Amino acid sequence: MPSPQSDRDSAAQPAAPAALSRGASAGGAEEAGAERRPQMIPVIDRFSRCRVAVIGDLILDCYLHGDVSRISPEAPVPIVRSLNERVVAGGAANVVANLATLGATVDVVGLTGLDQARDDLVRCLESHGSVDLSGMIAVADRPTTRKLRVLGAHQQIVRVDHEDTTPHDPAVEDALIAAAAAAAARADVVVLSDYGKGALSLRALREIIDACAGTGRKVLVDPKRLDFSAYRGATILTPNRKEMTAATRLPCESDAQALNAALVAQEASEANILLTRSEKGMSYFPLSGPPIHMATVAQDVFDVSGAGDTVIATLAAALASGLSMQDSMKLANHAAGVVVAKVGTACVTPEELSASLASEFASPVVNDGRHVTLEEAVAQRWAWAKEKLTVGVANGCFDLLHPGHISLIKQAAATCDRLIMALNSDASVRRLKGPTRPIQDEESRAAVMGALKGVSAVVLFDEDTPYELIKALQPDVLVKGADYSEDQVVGGDIVRARGGRVVLAGLSPGQSTTKLVKKAEVTH
Repeated sequence: MPSPQSDRDSAAQPAAPAALSRGASAGGAEEAGAERRPQMIPVIDRFSRCRVAVIGDLILDCYLHGDVSRISPEAPVPIVRSLNERVVAGGAANVVANLATLGATVDVVGLTGLDQARDDLVRCLESHGSVDLSGMIAVADRPTTRKLRVLGAHQQIVRVDHEDTTPHDPAVEDALIAAAAAAAARADVVVLSDYGKGALSLRALREIIDACAGTGRKVLVDPKRLDFSAYRGATILTPNRKEMTAATRLPCESDAQALNAALVAQEASEANILLTRSEKGMSYFPLSGPPIHMATVAQDVFDVSGAGDTVIATLAAALASGLSMQDSMKLANHAAGVVVAKVGTACVTPEELSASLASEFASPVVNDGRHVTLEEAVAQRWAWAKEKLTVGVANGCFDLLHPGHISLIKQAAATCDRLIMALNSDASVRRLKGPTRPIQDEESRAAVMGALKGVSAVVLFDEDTPYELIKALQPDVLVKGADYSEDQVVGGDIVRARGGRVVLAGLSPGQSTTKLVKKAEVTH
């Protein structure tokens, strides 16, 4: 492998070599990453500041679901009684959908027909988030690539492909290259999604990759060609095992076999290789430095359709956010684990990705009212989410507990499966209530609160309001006393924005800590 290329990629790569330069083995890299898992969760919020250009074969995936109860008298084939039909983004469009769902801004470049399938694809992409579709070039005499899958009794019976993969007119190719150059110039990272449907000709690949190399932008490629030299100069190729074996004619089941195949792929492409290995996880083979192997995090594998799209999308967003290659791989690995548990081509949401990451950190998952740090509370929150449990938050000073507090906590616990009580710290209480408060210090208040039935965990916050805490926890339910109106509840906008609800708990008349303190002073 030419050393100038190794030098170029070493400079262009993100900060992964910092961990690798210490000679970390696969296990060492995994252990180093374990300490960073909780800190990686807030990074997902930074995806909204990233811009990624996705260039390639735009596909509309259609799923027709039906009942199968008999065989046709006309031929030995099942009769499917149509029940419903849905359309989702596929191919490069699925990469776009995953990126937009994660919060990134996406520039879309590809070719479609002038037909209903294009209209469906546009609506589908726009529903996922911030996408710029100005690079979607419509070609009048060709269909939008569409795959129709007919399913009966949860099994795919047949797939019908509508496509035209013959070479495009040079004028169309020129327009695509120009649109790709404009999108790449605006992007932090460029993704080339090559499904072999005609959008990415050899000329288009060469001009796009060369243009990006001149600017130092990372170029990630999902390759489908047998000749990886077509992608020469890209930063990272992300083949799966089947694609790697087809391109190199080498097996890649074991780590040693995968390394041998990666060396051949690197010689052809001069690119770093991220090999996705299904049940064996993924392996990264840099042009310089030792490989990184990560075991799969998938627990239930229902459908692997589009998993590669999710991997490259998450990897692109993570690298664009400034994460190291190792941490970017970890996010992509978790995203793949989430998406393969879904039916058909699908996306991973930020909440699902956070839940998968946090559940790895939050072991064991608790429900005993213990006092935890905010970082631990976030991990617990997403671990519970992974178990399909709703999470509620209620907050306050709770200085001297009285029947009114007990009533609020009881009502809050009834709204959710797990209740996190957020208490103002001593410093926060002093700012809000005066120098003589709180009567009980924060540790005492947390201990008493955690002992109450229905309280799953207790966390302190030092700010005057719980807004940042609620932003970090992203609860499904937010509970406050009915002395507030719903629009006055701090953090209510955060909860409602993700489909959650704000609950106003009924008050117990005449109950307040202030009255208790005054009564004690009078008695004294």
